[in-house]
Amino acid sequence: MKYKIFAGTCLVLIGLFVATSLYYKNQQSRMYDFMAQNNASTFVRDHSQTLGSDDAKVFLIEFMDPACETCAVFSPFVKQMMKANPGKVKLVIRYAPFHDGADYFVKILEAAKKQGKYWETLDVMFKSQSYWASHHNPQPEKIWQFLPEAGLDLEKIKKDMNDPAILKLIEQDLADAKTLNVRKTPGFFVNGKPLEPFGREQLYQLIQSEIRANYSN
Repeated sequence: MKYKIFAGTCLVLIGLFVATSLYYKNQQSRMYDFMAQNNASTFVRDHSQTLGSDDAKVFLIEFMDPACETCAVFSPFVKQMMKANPGKVKLVIRYAPFHDGADYFVKILEAAKKQGKYWETLDVMFKSQSYWASHHNPQPEKIWQFLPEAGLDLEKIKKDMNDPAILKLIEQDLADAKTLNVRKTPGFFVNGKPLEPFGREQLYQLIQSEIRANYSN
């Protein structure tokens, strides 16, 4: 009898835990939906670098750190999904330079933007990341030997990366990341909905879900 009471109590507690978890996730999802509708700038700022059609109905917001290994791994996957759904997905890059010294690489990216070489520079950064972004012995200066591959004017980069405006946009992105509870990179949102749980397949499914919801065919 005592065993049955104990088992029954455990089942009730498990049920309450599951119900509470589902309620929390539902409330959290609603909160992000609300923010997407009423405070879109938290997700997309005027300075944010974007890739894809302005007519796209699916916005993929990525809080990214150039020194983040997982960001580098996900980059080609994201581009593959965009290529498979032409005109439907727009990528928005936000900065969350959580690694020590990662601001340095964000400054280079923003300077490269002025030369129209943003995406080329980001690709070079991700491909060469293992040489300069070692967690045990980071050597940021090594990035300069790879940057010519992006077709950059390096002297101009060294000048433009010191623009105080870049620090302000980094601060803004970090503030938005905190508001959205982004604690690690990459932090993905699709039309304001957070990627939970994190994973490649989960990101694929979330994007496909939003495409189905926003496009009739």
